[in-house]
Amino acid sequence: MLNKKTEALMKTLTTEKISVIHAAFGEKPHVVAFVEVEKEWTDMEKLEYAFMKTNTINDAWWNNEGVTSMFPEKGCRSTSVGDMVLIGETKYKCADFGWEKV
Repeated sequence: MLNKKTEALMKTLTTEKISVIHAAFGEKPHVVAFVEVEKEWTDMEKLEYAFMKTNTINDAWWNNEGVTSMFPEKGCRSTSVGDMVLIGETKYKCADFGWEKV
């Protein structure tokens, strides 16, 4: 059985946080969340996971496990077409169908 320090180290080695940036509907771009994803996933897998995790389905999306909310208000809209996700130094924009590099 791993201790808490070892578990935290292993998590750091296998996961990364990506930024979700809301910019749709004429908004000034601003980070609304960090989403924890697996490092081994493709960018497309990370993008789709971040989109899913920042959309409200059964509960407010900021209550989802692996999501750190970064907005000062009491709530925030779901991620939509026109919003962006930053993976490392690569930014993607949510398109009508899929994602486009910015």
